[in-house]
Formats: sequence, structure tokens, C-alpha cells
Amino acid sequence: MQKSHFSSMEKVNFRTKVISRHLNQETPSPNLLLQSIPCLSYNPPELSEPSAIFDTKEMRKLMDGHNFVEKDWLFGLMLQSNLFNPIERGGKVFVLPDYNQSKEQQREITMKRIGYLLEHGVFKKWLTGKGPEDELRKLGLLDCLGVYDHSLAIKVGVHFFLWGGAIQFFGTKRHHDKWLKDTEDYVIKGCFSMTELGHGSNVRGIETVTTYDSSTGEFVINTPCESAQKYWIGGAANHATHTIVFSQLIIEGENQGVHAFIAQIRDENGDICPNIRIADCGHKIGLNGVDNGRIWFDNVRVPRENLLNSVADVSPDGKYLTAIKDPDQRFAAFLSPLTSGRVTIAASAVYSAKIGLATAIRYSLTRRAFSVTPNGPEVLILDYPSHQRRLLPLLAKTYAMSFAANHLKMMYVKRTPEMNKVIHVVSSAFKATASWHNMRTLQECREACGGQGLKTENRIGQLKGEYDVQSTFEGDNNVLMQQVSKALFGEYVAAKRSKKPFKGLGLEHMNTSRPVIPSQLTSSTMRQVQFQNDIFCLRERDLLERFAAEVSQCQAQGKSKEYAFTLNYQLAEDLGRAFSDRAVLHTFLDAEASVTSGPLKNILDLVRSMYVLVTLEEDAAFLRYGYLSMDNAAIVRKEVAKLCSELRPHALSLVSSFGLPDAFLSPIAFNWVEANAWSSEQN
Repeated sequence: MQKSHFSSMEKVNFRTKVISRHLNQETPSPNLLLQSIPCLSYNPPELSEPSAIFDTKEMRKLMDGHNFVEKDWLFGLMLQSNLFNPIERGGKVFVLPDYNQSKEQQREITMKRIGYLLEHGVFKKWLTGKGPEDELRKLGLLDCLGVYDHSLAIKVGVHFFLWGGAIQFFGTKRHHDKWLKDTEDYVIKGCFSMTELGHGSNVRGIETVTTYDSSTGEFVINTPCESAQKYWIGGAANHATHTIVFSQLIIEGENQGVHAFIAQIRDENGDICPNIRIADCGHKIGLNGVDNGRIWFDNVRVPRENLLNSVADVSPDGKYLTAIKDPDQRFAAFLSPLTSGRVTIAASAVYSAKIGLATAIRYSLTRRAFSVTPNGPEVLILDYPSHQRRLLPLLAKTYAMSFAANHLKMMYVKRTPEMNKVIHVVSSAFKATASWHNMRTLQECREACGGQGLKTENRIGQLKGEYDVQSTFEGDNNVLMQQVSKALFGEYVAAKRSKKPFKGLGLEHMNTSRPVIPSQLTSSTMRQVQFQNDIFCLRERDLLERFAAEVSQCQAQGKSKEYAFTLNYQLAEDLGRAFSDRAVLHTFLDAEASVTSGPLKNILDLVRSMYVLVTLEEDAAFLRYGYLSMDNAAIVRKEVAKLCSELRPHALSLVSSFGLPDAFLSPIAFNWVEANAWSSEQN
């Protein structure tokens, strides 16, 4: 960056002359017009920033966790086709959807992209594969689709994970043989009709009704009222040919609870089937490449074999058959496989945050503003401590949540029936935590990029609208956190009643003595794993004990357990976050334990300390319940600022380790001067 040749007084005189000429309506001479401060120029951060002290490729492998070769192959595949809307800016090619298109155009191009991916074998073994390796490949490739476009990932996810997953997990061999291969090959296009206008999170309360006609061997599906219309059904408005219908099953006048049925909603010509009504949900704040629709069923008849019968069945003569007699256990068994959505949301939220941070941090390493000395050069905005404080703690949290998402995926693909409860709790916690984190990160990154953050082609602002839905679909985050707290309460009560040690959900720390936090914290203490683990475990332990005591007290006063949970929602929310933060920390420690490289360990130690300490600073529970004194809270805050300055030299290396191809970021992450030049406009 060149220094200005103008002194402060010269600048004042120059501006005075300009204003004077303007007021006197004088015409400036051509020579005066040319007398200006030298233009800004773009300097790639790779040329000015310190070299990485650790291997960024190894860090990328640690963060991505699996299937690096396949992910890079898919990124390359998308770059090869004009379907992915390549644009040239500042001497580089970027791919991103054209959000100027109408929702109808976005939907059609999304389906064309799916067709291209299908032709090139992307979806091979997504439903017919066997074992963890095939499932991990599927999860990894879905992550890549989301990096390009959330609509594309959701459209594919509904078809494979919701429709296809329901057939896999709720169905039996007869369903697998008939539907899975055709689904994988897109011979049929599936959707998933669970949510209704009147019921979202409360699946048990859905109002669609199905009865059985033994004279024909058919189920009859009905939408009895407007609030029972299926709502927000991805794929229903335009493309889906079949759907999984979630409905109350009435057999011989008795409601047997929610069950799932396969129903055809369009014929081979794309025309809506008889007795089916479909309407469009309309334009949305994001995800307009997904054709969300509403469905009404008017005495729709489906064969008896279309009941997904892994949990319960109905005999030809109309008898209800199930090995699980308890309705609560049956409902839990029925919904337990639906964790895949929360697993994929947690992972995609982390990738979205990575896009925002990679863009905002790269921009802040090349954009300058103001000077801190008289006549001095303008300063890189990431060299301002305030800007570091905005972005670098979010970077550390994104690293932590990346390890958590990898852990969750590994847990999911290696699941056994005995793990269903643990996966439900962990996926609920991580889905809520990661999606909340993503929205906060995108907002901070948008603001950190100033006006450039508003441009759609720079992605960050658009991503906010695209990913906002993650806070409420596949489970409202607040509801999910309450479910986490209820599960922890159940574990606590069971352990106390049986007088056996805690086992599972990471609660083994409850079996040891209560951690003691030093009365006077030091920098050295705060960066020790022992302290970090102790204070997170102390918070979780204390909040669980408080929550259990409050709920028990309410029950002793004659209130129901559910009502007691409702009354203690604040403790429940605090406890859910405490569980999630501690679990995320443990996944970070597990990732560190797998590292042998000294430089990699050193940088991870810094990042982990930032994650822990910024959590201590931001969560009022540490002060509210006395885990930190006022003095120690102030010390923590100073240490966060110190960590920001220590992480600053590594900012570029840390975002480069995300492994995101340049083309999937945005123009302001690179030569934003050239990208906005007049010559670019003419091209």
C-alpha cells in the first residue's frame, strides 16, 4: 500500500479549493481533476500474510473428517457445467445460483442440476448401498451440494433422506424391493408429508385420518379439516410423484396413533392424481429452488401394502398387529429413525458458517479503513482489535462445531438400535446449536463486509435467507433443546433411583466429585484442558441438579411432569445449552487427541481455548449461577481479547483449511477492486 504524499494541511487546502469552486460555480482545470490521492489496489493476502505454521491440508482432513477425494470430485463436476451458472469476476470464475430468476425458474434449474448429477453417478448407492462407507459418502456429497446451493441440497435431501429414508427405516423388504432402486434412479420423485397447517413440532397432534376398508384391502386417507392440510411439503408443488403420508390410523374405531403410508400424488405425465388437491406455498425468504406445496387428501385409497410396517401392520381382515403394545414406546420407535435430517442440518449449517467466515476474513485481510497515526497508511480492518473480536471467536466456534458435526455423522452411520436415544439427544442438541451459530455468524460476517455484504453475488446476505429455516424445520430449536433437558432429567432420575453410576450421554462426569473452580483465574489456568472441562461440566452438573429439584418440587405439589417442565423452561434452556457446549468440547478434544503434528496441536490448543473462553464470556449462566465471579468474568474477557491477537496471524491459514474451492466463495473474497471495475461491467 502506497503512502499518501499529501500532508494534513495540504488535504485541507485542496478540499477548501474544491468547495470554493463549487460554490462559485467555477470549472476546474483538467490538471486539478487529476490531483487526487493514489487509488487503492488489491493485494492478495497470500502475499502479505504470514505463511502457515501448520499443514493446512492436514487441518482440512481433520475438519472434513471423511471422503475428501469424493468431495473434491463433486466440486469439480459442478464447475464443469454451465447449469451451475458460472460467472467471471475479477479474473476468477465463481459458481452460484441466479437468484434474480423467478421461483419457477429456480425450481426448474434445480431439477436440471439434479438430472446432471444423476447422469454423472453422484447418487450411486445412496439408497442401495450397504454399510457406513456408503452412508458417509452420501453425507459428504450432500455437504458439497449445500455449499453450492441450499435449495439443491434440500431438494435432494427430501427425496433421499426423508422419502427414501422413510421407506428404508419404516418399511420392510417388500417396500425396499419395490421402491428404493427406482428412488435412487429418480424413476419416481418422492416427498414427505408430515407437517400440517395446524401441527409442526407436535407430530402426535396431526389431524390427517386414515381408516381401513377390509372389503377392498385398502386404506382410505382423508384431510378432515383445513388445519389438517399438509404444509411446507418440499417437492409437492411441482415435481413429486409420490409422498409418505403421516396420519392417525383408526382401526375398528380406535386410534392407534401416527403411522406412515405411501401415496401416489401425480401420474407418469405429471398430472395430479384424482382425489388429491395440491397448492403452492408461494415465494419464500429463501429456498425458492424448492417447490414447497400443500396437499389435501379426499378419500384417497392406497393398497394395504402401502402401510410402512416395520413397527406395526394391519392384517387383510383389518386387525391391528404390533409387537410394541405401549403407544408411547411405539411412537418413539416409529420416529427414532428420523434423526438423519438433524444430522445433515448440523453439518450443512457449519459449512454455511465456513463460507461466511472465509469470505469475511479474506475481505478483511485486503480491505483497509482509516489510519491510526497522523498521515499514516490506512489499516487492514482485521488489524483492528474490534474487528478481530467480531470474527475470530466465531471462527473458533465454527472449528468446534465442525468437529461436533463429524462426530455426529460417525455416530449416525455406525448406529445400532440401542443408540437411538443417544443419537436423538445429541443430534437435537447439535442441530440447534449449529443452526443458531450459523445465523449469528452470517449476520456478523454480513455486517463485517459492509455494503458488499448486501450484494447477492457475495453470498453472505443471501445465505441468511437460505438457511434461516434451519432454526425451525426438522424440529424447532427451542423445542429440541427442551427435549434434550427432558432426556437428561430422565437419566438423572434413573441413576438416583437405581443408585447406579451415570452412563451415557457424556454424563459420566456426574460420578466424580464436584469440580472446584479457582477463586482467581490466570491466563495459564484458563488455557488448561482441565479447567475448561471442569467449568463446562460444573455448569451442566449444577443445572441438571437444579432442574431435577425444581421439577420434583412441582410434582410434589401435585403438578404433572409435563407442566413442571413447562414452568421451568428457563432452566431447561440453560441446561440444553450446557449439555451441547460440553459435548462439543469433548468432540474437539477427541479430534485433538488424533493429531500427532506439533504445529497442528499448538494451533488447535489456541482455537479450543478461544471456543471455551468466549462461551464463558457470552453465556450469562456462568455469572447467573455463580460458576464465575465478577472478577473472574472480567479476566476471561481480557483473555478473549488476548487470544484474538494471538489468532490474528493465523486467520488466513485457518479459513484456507476449510478446503472450500475459490469458485464457491465470492468476488469480495478475492480481487474485489477488479471485480467491480468498469471493464468488468462491460464484459
